[in-house]
Amino acid sequence: MNKKIKIQGLDINYIEKGQGKALVILHGWGGSSKSWENVINLLSNNKYRVICPDLPGFGESDSPKKSWNINEYIRFVLEFLKILEVEDFVLLGHSFGGGLSTKITADYPRLVQKLILCDAAVVRAKERLNLRQKVAKSCSFMTKIFANNEFYKNNVQKKLRPLIYKIAGTNDYYKANETMKETFKKVFAEDLRAYLTYIKKPTLVVWGEKDITTPIEDAYTIKNIIDGAELTIIKEVAHSPHIKKPEELAKIITEFINRKI
Repeated sequence: MNKKIKIQGLDINYIEKGQGKALVILHGWGGSSKSWENVINLLSNNKYRVICPDLPGFGESDSPKKSWNINEYIRFVLEFLKILEVEDFVLLGHSFGGGLSTKITADYPRLVQKLILCDAAVVRAKERLNLRQKVAKSCSFMTKIFANNEFYKNNVQKKLRPLIYKIAGTNDYYKANETMKETFKKVFAEDLRAYLTYIKKPTLVVWGEKDITTPIEDAYTIKNIIDGAELTIIKEVAHSPHIKKPEELAKIITEFINRKI
């Protein structure tokens, strides 16, 4: 069920459902606890206490009063869990939440029992652009060439800019307010691969086969760096297996949590 709490002066919405072993879910950029509702219902019925906050700036939670970086989001998560008296939990992070989960597990291993990284935004190499992002970058370059042309600015650019963000897979950035746009830049500027080497907890890497937001090669990179990590690929889905195949994802998560390692 949805609950409310105030943290750092912000009104925070979260879902807490079920009883048993604690499972904390950190959603991706542009997501919320609601986007995980189907998976939460399935997991809570399997006797887990599932907790999923709307991170600041998303869902029904307030936006930060200023732009945040990864460490500020992590401080928020730690404070949130302390207030709820949650420790020794299974941590599941999707996309942006996967990046947060990676750093939390590396820096605060005593808190995390097992780690699940779902299409996690961990590899953020500046030199790597997928085809869509290369096309978007070319379009963006063209907008700069004609930036001083009044007809272009008033007619073409207004229609082209949202299309560029959509092509690049960063439509969430275009829709965000100015504070969250600055937050987006800070968050996605940090490559997190170095933290993977410090993770010694049982780890499941689960990925959508057709993900182009965080390409499937990232899944293999993460699995190869974390000692003993398992990898499961979900067929015929892209970046959001929790939305497209919640039953299959919940089954994979349940089997991993229940497995004695």
